[in-house]
Amino acid sequence: MKVLNVAEKNDAAKNISGLLSRGNSQRREGFSKFNKIYEFDMRLWNQNVKMTMTSVSGHLLTYEFNGAYRKWTGCHPLALFDAPVTKSCPENFTKIKRTLEREIRQCDALIIWTDCDREGENIGFEIINVCQAVKRNIKVYRAKFSEITNASITRAIQTLDEPQKNISDAVDVRSELDLRIGAAFTRFQTLRLQKVFPQKLSDMLISYGSCQFPTLGFVVERYLAIERFKPEPYWKIKVSDNYDNINVEFRWSRVRLFEKLPCQIYYDIVNEKKDAIIEKVISKPKSKWRPLPLDTIELEKQGSKKLRMNAKETMKIAEKLYTQGLISYPRTETNIFPREFNLQTLVQQQTEHQTWGNYAQRVLQDGITPRAGKKSDQAHPPIHPTKFTNNLQGNEAKVYEFVVRHFLACVSKNAEGYETTVDIDIAGEKFTTNGLQIIAKNYLEVYIYEKWNAKEIHIYEEGKSFKPTSIEMVEEQTSAPNLLTEADLISLMDKHGIGTDATHAEHIETIKSRQYVGLKNNIYFMPGKLGIGLVMGYDNMGFQMSKPNLRAELENDLKLICQGQKNPADVLTTQINNYREVFRVALERANLIDEALAEYLDERPTGDDNILCNCHEPAIKLTVRKEGPNTGRQFFKCSKTSSACDFFLWDDAEPSDNNRRSFWGCPQGVSTNCKFFVWADDNDAGGSGTGGGGGGGGFNNFAVPKARGRGGARGGGAAGGTRAKRKCGICGNEGHTKKTCPENSMD
Repeated sequence: MKVLNVAEKNDAAKNISGLLSRGNSQRREGFSKFNKIYEFDMRLWNQNVKMTMTSVSGHLLTYEFNGAYRKWTGCHPLALFDAPVTKSCPENFTKIKRTLEREIRQCDALIIWTDCDREGENIGFEIINVCQAVKRNIKVYRAKFSEITNASITRAIQTLDEPQKNISDAVDVRSELDLRIGAAFTRFQTLRLQKVFPQKLSDMLISYGSCQFPTLGFVVERYLAIERFKPEPYWKIKVSDNYDNINVEFRWSRVRLFEKLPCQIYYDIVNEKKDAIIEKVISKPKSKWRPLPLDTIELEKQGSKKLRMNAKETMKIAEKLYTQGLISYPRTETNIFPREFNLQTLVQQQTEHQTWGNYAQRVLQDGITPRAGKKSDQAHPPIHPTKFTNNLQGNEAKVYEFVVRHFLACVSKNAEGYETTVDIDIAGEKFTTNGLQIIAKNYLEVYIYEKWNAKEIHIYEEGKSFKPTSIEMVEEQTSAPNLLTEADLISLMDKHGIGTDATHAEHIETIKSRQYVGLKNNIYFMPGKLGIGLVMGYDNMGFQMSKPNLRAELENDLKLICQGQKNPADVLTTQINNYREVFRVALERANLIDEALAEYLDERPTGDDNILCNCHEPAIKLTVRKEGPNTGRQFFKCSKTSSACDFFLWDDAEPSDNNRRSFWGCPQGVSTNCKFFVWADDNDAGGSGTGGGGGGGGFNNFAVPKARGRGGARGGGAAGGTRAKRKCGICGNEGHTKKTCPENSMD
């Protein structure tokens, strides 16, 4: 019997085959020079089996539009929500596909060894589809493992299972949606804004993603909160007891007051009395909790904060350490070790290290006490070291060391201390201070990334009094929040369900590479002019695409698909309809993006895109083809094929003398307004309420739009100007419309 085994990457295939063959595998070449083939014999299913192990390089198949829909100008972007798509093999992966097709012909079974997460399951089904196209009835098995170690791989081959279609379906739904949404908005934004802002954006790809945009939104929201923040003064009373080189500061129970006079009154009362009565002295044990077992989110955050490495680099190194068999699978939501997990062996391995080896030995002597979190993905344990090594260099060594130290810390004891709290009273006002004595550092001895400092105070006795060395009234100001760090951003993405632990780092890198955000001092995220302009433009449309609601709803639906509680086709249809409607609104109100970007880019919008029809959509330019007085003349009209408005504008119409002139009009809608109209620069325009417009202030001020002739352009027209007799849009005469005009010769 011959079995084809396929892993997600070549390193994984090499190491897994090495473990299963006990180092006796033979290597040969496949069609792809990056994906080798390893062969060995082993005992499986009570028989001798010839095993062939190879790999893919991540996703083998990707969703693509068909035919003309692939071209940026091949269709209107709105059509991409319904355009046909297929999942096919990109040209750069065809050699890998050919290897699978060749090898499966000689095999009787297929074992999938991809990573045990959503993406891995989907990649597994891509492999299955390629193989079943060649051999329809091939038997398929799924190997489940969390680390590439002898014990884990042996257990996986002995407990082969079936691949999970629900999980793969969820990834297919997300992938197709990301293609449709991303392509539609990216083409719309890029093609429009490159024309409207040719000086600043002519050569830029202005991409959109339903995860990257809420991620950008978090950065913009924090930046605007800082920009709009107005510091507010407050006052507080500070009491100090300073002698013998120990300065003890007491905190006011009222904390602070935002009015000076009341604080001044309290201060005068306290300052007059001055004697402090010690009301209560409480001493009790205090603990500093050891960290929870390590999950992906925490690894990304701590890598950014403690190791000064961005999340993408941290995860890239962690995956490399995983394929080398040094740590467990680094993409996990679990922060609790199973009870049956053999922690003792893992701690024992680390006793060999010259730096933390003695501490690991102490953990074994004192007893292993892992702290338990509350999250489990039912697939992988927390991230932990699986093998001892001391020959790593650079960032690989830093990440491995962090994983080891975090693991030893989470199975250790909490740091122990003794806290003393002292409450005093001065003329009825209460003040408090705390002292801390550290008794045992415990986990802090190995976890060098956290500190816990002792705080020495004087010895105080209940019922006694003392005279503070100083009583002050201090004026301070509230301060704005800080800009977001990468760790802050990951926390917000996790909290609001934007992406998954496997994709957070990629979304952050995308908004950086698109120049939507930059880094201040290489730590804090700042929105770029393009990024903040896009967010403000979409927000001004009336729906907040930079907010997490839409994407969070999808992520929840994907979880339900994985659990078999929702139909993938239903979720796909609902989400396409939701985003299609959002896209329609974006088309109608595209001028709001132009206006927002113009403010931040310091460039006035230009190009034909500034002609909008009465539907507030870009008008299309056509040319009169039929013979007649207007042959060859160009004009603008509504772009809709059905339910089009009656917008019409000659391209060469002479500008009106009233261009950009402001006037007053009724604030009601066009169908209900009172027909009030008066020029704003007329002497009697001050709100006397002529023409049925209502009393002073009961009307709106407008500006005549920049467009020439009838209709309007960017910014729309006025609401309710005085009606003259309707004139034909072709010949300019009264008494008929352009549809019945005898000179009508347009196609």
